[in-house]
Amino acid sequence: MNVTRANGVQLHYSLEGPADKPVIVFSNSLGTDFRVWDRLVARLDGRYRMLRYDKRGHGLSQATPAPYAMDDHVGDLIGLLDHLKLNSVVVCGLSVGGLIAQGLAARQPERMRAMILMDTAAKIGTADMWNERMGAIEQGGIEALADPIMERWLSAGFRAEKPEETLLWRNMLTRTPRDGYLGTCAAIRDVDLTTSTKNIVMPVLGIGGSEDGSTPPDVVRGTIDLIAGGRFELVEGAGHLPCVEDPDKVASLITEFLKENGIV
Repeated sequence: MNVTRANGVQLHYSLEGPADKPVIVFSNSLGTDFRVWDRLVARLDGRYRMLRYDKRGHGLSQATPAPYAMDDHVGDLIGLLDHLKLNSVVVCGLSVGGLIAQGLAARQPERMRAMILMDTAAKIGTADMWNERMGAIEQGGIEALADPIMERWLSAGFRAEKPEETLLWRNMLTRTPRDGYLGTCAAIRDVDLTTSTKNIVMPVLGIGGSEDGSTPPDVVRGTIDLIAGGRFELVEGAGHLPCVEDPDKVASLITEFLKENGIV
C-alpha cells in the first residue's frame, strides 16, 4: 500500500507500469474505491504507467468531515501529482472522477495531454436531487439507497448473471465512509463546469454505457459536444461502470484514442 499526504489529506494510491511509458491517471466514481479500475488496468498493463488513487473520503484515503467542494477533490489530485512529480498526464475520470478531470483541466491544463470522460458530465443532476439523496442517507445510511444505486451502476443483465459479484459492489458502496459519501455528494451538487469545459483544448474521448441510469448516454454526449474535437463512444449493454462490465471494449477505445493522438 502506498500513502501520502496531499493537500492536507492522507491519500491511498497505486502507481504501476514502466516508468518510460505515458502516464494515465484514473479517478473513480462516487461510492467506489480504485479497485473499480482493476479489470481495465489489467488489460492496459505494460503499455502505460498507471496511477490510481482513492479520492478523499473513499477507500483507504482519509475521510475529512463533510461537506466537500469540487476544488477539494481537484486540489487533492494536484497535490498527489506534485508528490509523485507527474506531469503531461492523461486523466481518465469516471462519474465524479470525470468532474475532477474537468476541474484539473480548468486549473492546470498544461499538465494534461488528453482526457477520457467516462459516464460523467460537466454538471450532474440537480440540487434538489442531491439534497433528496443526502437527506435519505442522513436518515437511513447508504444502505437505504443501495439497491436502486446498483440498478443504475450495473445493467440488468450483469446483475442477473453475476449476483455474487453484484453483492461485492454493493458492499463497496455501503462501506464507503458516511462523510466521504455525503461530502462528495455536496461537491457534485454545487459544481457546474459547463463554462470551463467549453474552453478545453486537448484531445477528449467520452465513453458512456448504454444502460447507465446515473449519467445516461445523451448526458455524456452533451458534455462531449461542448468540447471542440471531442469524440463520444457508446459501450452497448453496460451501466454506469463500463470499465467493470466491458473492460475489453473500454481498453480498446482508450488504446485507439491514445494512438490516434500520438500518445503511445
